[in-house]
Amino acid sequence: MMNVKDINIDDFNYPLPDERIARHPLADRASCRLLMRDGAGVLSQHRFDEIPGLLPSSSMLVYNNTKVINARLRFRKPGGARIEIFCLEPVAPRDYQQSFAAEERCSWSCFVGNSKRWKSGFLEMPLTVGNGTEVVLRAERLEKSDSGSTVEFSWGGGVTFSQIIEAAGEIPIPPYLNRETEATDTEDYQTVFSRIEGSVAAPTAGLHFTPEVLARIDASGIVRRELTLHVGAGTFQPVKSATIGGHGMHSEFISVERSLIRELSRGERKVIAVGTTSVRTLESLYHLGCMVAEGRDPDMVDQWYAYSESHPALATGEALGCLADYLERNCMDCLTATTRIIIAPGYDYKVVDGMVTNFHQPQSTLLLLVSAFTGGDWRRMYDYALDNGFRFLSYGDAQLLLR
Repeated sequence: MMNVKDINIDDFNYPLPDERIARHPLADRASCRLLMRDGAGVLSQHRFDEIPGLLPSSSMLVYNNTKVINARLRFRKPGGARIEIFCLEPVAPRDYQQSFAAEERCSWSCFVGNSKRWKSGFLEMPLTVGNGTEVVLRAERLEKSDSGSTVEFSWGGGVTFSQIIEAAGEIPIPPYLNRETEATDTEDYQTVFSRIEGSVAAPTAGLHFTPEVLARIDASGIVRRELTLHVGAGTFQPVKSATIGGHGMHSEFISVERSLIRELSRGERKVIAVGTTSVRTLESLYHLGCMVAEGRDPDMVDQWYAYSESHPALATGEALGCLADYLERNCMDCLTATTRIIIAPGYDYKVVDGMVTNFHQPQSTLLLLVSAFTGGDWRRMYDYALDNGFRFLSYGDAQLLLR
């Protein structure tokens, strides 16, 4: 069997005409099209709002409750030069909730646009926050590296950083939409179940759900559970190396309640993940449990750990039980960790039985994930979608993939 690192990314390319990229969502989120691939590989077309009747009976729908922040901040220097600061993840305090609750200063890892025009000193932006509080947001670059910059933000007025970026920033829509952020994106680019701030990109498979669809899912006997993965900008990073062994996966924060991990360990329901972020989180739980079995702390899933020859071959329930027991012994109600897992052909799915997902970019790690789940059937599905007028990428149509 081929080593997963030797997979050639050119084998995951396909022609995507520009006109097939959806620039905006449909007015009714749930009226988009849905391509279903059932466990036998049969393809069928539906409307997304039919999904309550298409999900396996007595299954568990697991979605990502992350909320996209106004991560793009645009400053102007006194001379007129525009400097764009794109917030990626908190540095000090490192905890997301603590950083958003900070009332005087915090530091973030950031991309800086037009960086050459900001060699030193402060950038300033006057703001009106919340109920009319006037503040001045200051930015100072503390460190600079090839991967980005550490920027310290400071302000007064007794308001939080969450309120600051709500007033100062804008939603960072995907670069492949090739347009500026519009006022409608503030609502369009959030799921109806978003509530935990931290992402710089939406878990877009969740964008199709509406309160009405969720109510019908509840009425059908399917249970809904949530977890958190804060989506990083690396989700848009194409694989630039010839083989995926040369591609470095970005690290993303995950948070999952112990009660959900314990429930998953019992294996009583088929698990349907909403979006690749939920897939990566759920599969990471298995590997974190294996780390506990090895006597290690479950703090980070390395990119290639799942493919390691020394990886313990635990049953899914055993691994998840080990993880839940670890949290219980340490009086932890919630697991927090990071994951760099890459799911590619050759990966053996342990937790996820089905997924709701969108149509992904050519030569992307998300396409590798779909290929691994469908046994390499992605090209037939994508050819079908292209031949039948489906809309692609973040604001496009959806897929329901079952095994």
